[in-house]
Amino acid sequence: MINFLKKPNEKVFNLKELSTDALIYKVFPRFFMELMKKYFRLEVEGIENIPAKGPVIIAPNHSGFSGFDAMILAYVLQENTKRIPRVMTHHLWFLTETTSIPAQKLGFIEATYDNGVALLKKNNMVVLFPEGEHGNFKPSTKRYQLQEFKRGFVRMAIQTQAKVVPTIILGAEETHINLQKLKFTKFLRGLVLPLPLNVIPLPAKWKIVFEKPVDFPFTADKINDSELCHDLAHDIQETMQSKINKEVKKRGSGYF
Repeated sequence: MINFLKKPNEKVFNLKELSTDALIYKVFPRFFMELMKKYFRLEVEGIENIPAKGPVIIAPNHSGFSGFDAMILAYVLQENTKRIPRVMTHHLWFLTETTSIPAQKLGFIEATYDNGVALLKKNNMVVLFPEGEHGNFKPSTKRYQLQEFKRGFVRMAIQTQAKVVPTIILGAEETHINLQKLKFTKFLRGLVLPLPLNVIPLPAKWKIVFEKPVDFPFTADKINDSELCHDLAHDIQETMQSKINKEVKKRGSGYF
């Protein structure tokens, strides 16, 4: 796996001497992320709330349909914590060799429970979006309205004693406008996709806020307690929704 987020130890003077993989998965992504930070006038708060070691789940809201929120968040984490974030990604990335190879080289991991637990047991930092694709692909008429949190991240945290860092991302909702969430239940059961208005990102102002980490003081056998896991996920969702509402009200228009 190539860590495309990592800052090179030396400056790159001669691009012709670099391999194609290095250019595609290291030089260009870093240049692109730095450009996006400036384009979105990115502001970051609460980076001190991220544990310096041990298993940790970064649990952000998901929006904007493009995946920019995952890429920019991962870049910010790498840049500020010196830890390599493992981003749990939609299974569509791994359906074909054409998409799965680039995904793996970029450090993406298919979003399954077993993959998450395996990474956390090795003391990794895992980025996991509790809303899943229903948050990412919701229509823009529901912007900043959290969709129901799946309970997998709670079960992962309890099983591995990982801390959970609730994370707020503002700006992705205005960057990419989604007209509708399309469901393909007839042909591809459970698959949802967006109906976007724009492909070129709009110049919204972004802000990422890392809240204080949450510990779940339960033993591993509690992962089978559906009611407990549901209540814990719901509590985190309500807390994040309240924070989002305050931040949205404070920021006003997302473009100024």
